[in-house]
Amino acid sequence: MDLDFSWETMNPSALLLTGQVVNQALSKIISQLDLEQIELNLFRGQSENLGTPRVFGGQVIGQALIAALRTVPDRHCHSLHGYFLRPGNPNAPILYEVDRIRDGKSFTTRRVVALQSGEAIFNLSCSFQVLEEGLSHARSMPDVPHPDELPDERELMQARLASIPEAMREMMQRERPIELKRVEPIDYANPIKMPPKQHTWFRARYPLGDDPALHQCLLAYASDMGILSTCALPHGRSFLTGLMTASLDHAMWFHRPFSFDEWILFEQDSPSSGGARGFNRGTMYTEKGVLIASVAQEGLIRDVAANGAFDWSKQVEQRVSTH
Repeated sequence: MDLDFSWETMNPSALLLTGQVVNQALSKIISQLDLEQIELNLFRGQSENLGTPRVFGGQVIGQALIAALRTVPDRHCHSLHGYFLRPGNPNAPILYEVDRIRDGKSFTTRRVVALQSGEAIFNLSCSFQVLEEGLSHARSMPDVPHPDELPDERELMQARLASIPEAMREMMQRERPIELKRVEPIDYANPIKMPPKQHTWFRARYPLGDDPALHQCLLAYASDMGILSTCALPHGRSFLTGLMTASLDHAMWFHRPFSFDEWILFEQDSPSSGGARGFNRGTMYTEKGVLIASVAQEGLIRDVAANGAFDWSKQVEQRVSTH
């Protein structure tokens, strides 16, 4: 892959017009990444209401990273650290304010604050580096079944629609922009106790072009897909059986180049949970076994069913305050 990180010169909308992206759901995500610039350091992003009470955290991470990339020419993001402060409203635009903290010879630092209705909903710090050679080593990829041997997550979800609350069925039947295959299938409606680890293959459903910045932002988007469920596995619980779940903070490190329209293995584990919070870690590998990224996330896993019956429909219909 070409290593010219040039989001400033790359137009996501133009990628759609070339016909390279033909999946409607994937096209919507790429359109969301095409932020509108309002002022020098101020950008506006749109959301899609997916039927959930708040904006998907991966979307906010991806859009905040794009806002930062728009102010950093010719350098790649090697790490990001974000805090989710308030639930985002999926029916309102999000403003991204970039603080150009430092532009050094080798490293550049940016801080991005996502705002809705005058309040911060997300805070991101990210660092960029000039590409250079150096000492290199990496863990080996675990031995797991190839994605060609596994069923698609959407197919499994379709087979389980009868056990899913009616308020969620439309959301679960939506076209998926990212193809996902689990090595260890999880039935969120009827969870069983499992070791706190899981392996997931994922990729964009159609070719994305050659700009690494787009691939990086979409991987950041996908890094929030399901990692929080890892810490609930040993308890046999899920967001459908009485757990209020929400990402609290999220960190990501990019180690090597990759293509998100090729299969990537997301290995996840959870070393600890307590205090209504669960800690989760992840490593990502290409299909050839190259370690490309690492992830860490702490999330809320509050037992809201402990004091009475749990009604998922109320979670869907209302914006939930997590703090």
